[in-house]
Amino acid sequence: MDERAPKTPHFRIAAAAALIAAHAGCASLGGLGSLVQAPRFRPAEGRDAEIVLRGPSRDFPLGGAAVRLYAQVSNPNPFGLTLSTLIGDLFLDGTRAAAVDFPLGLALVANDETEIPIDLAVGFSDVPRLAQVVGRAFTGSRLDYRLDGRIGVDAGALGRPTFGPMTILEGDVRVRR
Repeated sequence: MDERAPKTPHFRIAAAAALIAAHAGCASLGGLGSLVQAPRFRPAEGRDAEIVLRGPSRDFPLGGAAVRLYAQVSNPNPFGLTLSTLIGDLFLDGTRAAAVDFPLGLALVANDETEIPIDLAVGFSDVPRLAQVVGRAFTGSRLDYRLDGRIGVDAGALGRPTFGPMTILEGDVRVRR
């Protein structure tokens, strides 16, 4: 009598269970993206967001503004990932001022943070509602800003999840002339 015979059914059952588990794991790999937490953004400490008013130019016939926001971006995950996209809208004093669409490619180390500048151009001819905001800017007032949108990350084998819509960053901005 073969000594392996009694063990064969158990081996087959264990092998079948392992194959089913492996297949289910592969099929739900996309679901692993839910294990990835969104990077967190906050205004960078000690760095003022600023607007520099620009006169008329070929690209902006009615003038415009260069906006620079400084963000502290943290990765709350226990693994590194790449911040791949930031898509949304910039609001100045509650008025939509610019569309944002950046391919970033910013590597974020596990449980770490880094500071990044976010540069935007606002054309006044594109947004007539900004006239009142521009008026306040000329008086030297600080303006509130809000960056709303979606962020995408590349988490390697865990997928490429996107997060949002959400408020990514908000604060106030100093106007320089």
